[in-house]
Amino acid sequence: MEPDEFDAVLAAVRAFVREKVVPRENEIEEKDEIPADLREKAAAMGLFGYALPQEYGGLGFSMTEDVRLSLEIGYTTPAFRSMFSINNGVAGQLLASTGTEEQKRRYLPRMAAGELIAAFTLTEAEAGSDPSGIRTRAVRDEDGYVLNGSKRFITNAPLAGVFMVFARTGPQSTGAEGISVFAVDADIPGVTVGPRDHKMGQSGALSAEVFFDDVRLPASALVGEREEEGFRTAMRSLARGRLSVAAMCVGLAGRILDESVAHASVTRQGGRPIGDFQLVQAMLAESHAEMYAARAMVLEAARAYDSGEDRRLAPSSTKLFCSEMVGRVADRAVQIHGGTGYMRHVPVERFYRDVRLFRIYEGTSEIQKLIVGRQLLREHA
Repeated sequence: MEPDEFDAVLAAVRAFVREKVVPRENEIEEKDEIPADLREKAAAMGLFGYALPQEYGGLGFSMTEDVRLSLEIGYTTPAFRSMFSINNGVAGQLLASTGTEEQKRRYLPRMAAGELIAAFTLTEAEAGSDPSGIRTRAVRDEDGYVLNGSKRFITNAPLAGVFMVFARTGPQSTGAEGISVFAVDADIPGVTVGPRDHKMGQSGALSAEVFFDDVRLPASALVGEREEEGFRTAMRSLARGRLSVAAMCVGLAGRILDESVAHASVTRQGGRPIGDFQLVQAMLAESHAEMYAARAMVLEAARAYDSGEDRRLAPSSTKLFCSEMVGRVADRAVQIHGGTGYMRHVPVERFYRDVRLFRIYEGTSEIQKLIVGRQLLREHA
């Protein structure tokens, strides 16, 4: 996309987020869903397919464009991005890079248009950060595959029309090897979605368990030309998602800081705005400095991703720092608000709960540390 075109898209998204989505955050929180009119507007703006290839109806954003957009989207409730994040992220990228031409034409145009929502179906009771514990199996027969198993904490499961399902096609002893990915339509017999999860935060971002009971799949449901190919691609594509989440953390940190500055400017104690007190100023300064550093980190990591210079170390370092950073910013915000910050319907109280998940999904902080540490040692060797 040409710079002036991208700037126009960015300005439109910024206005939409701040003028239309932010005022309805309490409604999203209370109803635990994104209003239909906001979803329709997001689809019309191309937000369900901004990172998908142009030949399949997307906007084909680079990683740098992706994170710059996420900085704007991050200014409001994370549930808003969650609605279209999987289409643009791991599910969409998996299909775009590894799917067969038939799979791409079947799913990607509808995903880009917002007509179809995809879900990335990996996590199980014994398999999260370490996929070697996957128990869901796809057994080959003369007609294709028979799929059995269950998944949990699946984002967008109640809304999804297609699931990217990780299932073991090889022996259990191979650990992370022997795992393949299948595109499974939500309406075929044997697929059941459980009740929506009730979470600590991020209301409106729906998740649930998904069950597969003797689900018969044609051989064409396998993502990739051969077994295990889709799994390897999906693991590589997680780096892009980590940078998007990092940018979301920076965008939300900016919103939380704005709320803190506004509160400190008008709330008075002893006849003076609390912003006059140096310890309050110190908390604001610390939050701004961390947010500023995180923003620079995200943009540089995206540049290195686009150039091919670094698609492993920088994304993990950036996701680690930014997800931890926004937690500290939210904590200071509650402290600055005092007792008010502990009350429901105050934005910083909600964000305090929302941001906790950033340190868990798209790879926990502990997993990011392992990736970074091992990569540094590998490069030294």
